[in-house]
Amino acid sequence: MSENLTVPRQKKPEWLRVKLPVGKKYKDLRGLVDKYKLNTICTSGSCPNMGECWGEGTATFMILGNICTRSCGFCGVKTGKPESVEWDEPEKVARSIHLMKIKHAVITSVDRDDLRDGGSIIWAETVEAIRRSNPETTLETLIPDFRGIRRNIDRIVDVAPEVISHNLETVRRLTREVRIQAKYDRSLEVLEYIKDSGQPRTKSGIMLGLGEREEEVIETLHDLKKAKVDIVTIGQYLQPSKKHLPVHEFIPPEQFEKYKRIGLELGFRYVESGALVRSSYRAEKHLV
Repeated sequence: MSENLTVPRQKKPEWLRVKLPVGKKYKDLRGLVDKYKLNTICTSGSCPNMGECWGEGTATFMILGNICTRSCGFCGVKTGKPESVEWDEPEKVARSIHLMKIKHAVITSVDRDDLRDGGSIIWAETVEAIRRSNPETTLETLIPDFRGIRRNIDRIVDVAPEVISHNLETVRRLTREVRIQAKYDRSLEVLEYIKDSGQPRTKSGIMLGLGEREEEVIETLHDLKKAKVDIVTIGQYLQPSKKHLPVHEFIPPEQFEKYKRIGLELGFRYVESGALVRSSYRAEKHLV
């Protein structure tokens, strides 16, 4: 049995308390989402930073359905056989962004290993549709690894979103358990390939609290820097359900601050590090 699966249940500490989203901007956007049944990760994933991000005019949208072909131990998205691709989805996402008057949109997706192109055609068409309807909106694409197939990665690079991100998620030792069908080095190779292809801003994120050691986190930051990544997010892993990997420990705020200092000293352009930090947290600030 896995070392992580035997960990006793941890009690959430005080610093993980989430403030309820408030403010006119949040209420207006929430009303639009409910009225038009808009699909945002912010609401479906109950993101703790939803109020803050929406107040800044940022939102995250998931494309290519809500069933993933992979079964990562940390992720709450359903695993199984995905439904057919909706070829009008790019226009639907673009319309949602227009209705919500989003200044900076983050686009992400499930893994679609069932598709020859990994979903990269819909990815590119979504970026292009958003640009047509919302020329002032800036974009971050949080992409899967596309199994490292370069022609699929190229489709994202070619439509030139302001930021391309791909999450490493965890340290090398825990990758097989946390990201069952993914590979640590393949993710690093994808990130470096994107940067070498001329992308001005690349980004990656990791979660803490899965049983990693401090020296492994630091090693991971070094590996991301070698892969020429510009922006890093570091957050606390929270267990989506009892079927998922348990929380090994809750990382205290001072440890997140330490990792932020180390990351900045290594030369990353931005390091967002804190218990409630998620991939798209303060995404609009990473464009400067």
